[in-house]
Amino acid sequence: MPQRRSGIQALRKYRKNTMHNMDIKTDLRKTVKKFLKFVNEKNLPEAQNLLKTLYKKFDKAAKRNIMHKKTAAHRKSRLSKMLVQVKA
Repeated sequence: MPQRRSGIQALRKYRKNTMHNMDIKTDLRKTVKKFLKFVNEKNLPEAQNLLKTLYKKFDKAAKRNIMHKKTAAHRKSRLSKMLVQVKA
């Protein structure tokens, strides 16, 4: 535990930011699962709309340094590839 006031404040800020980042990651995971469900059911219009939302969420997470930008790009690419394979 920090002893000084600034250290205590920094710890409080760190915990708050960690919780915020975890919320965003959890939301991303839930949205990806929903997308995969639509793809498996071959519900293409819903999957396409959700893919647009996922693109926005991945880009925002990368912009805010919640995940690396190349990780976000890799995941976006993988999900869009799944959708294309189902269409074919």
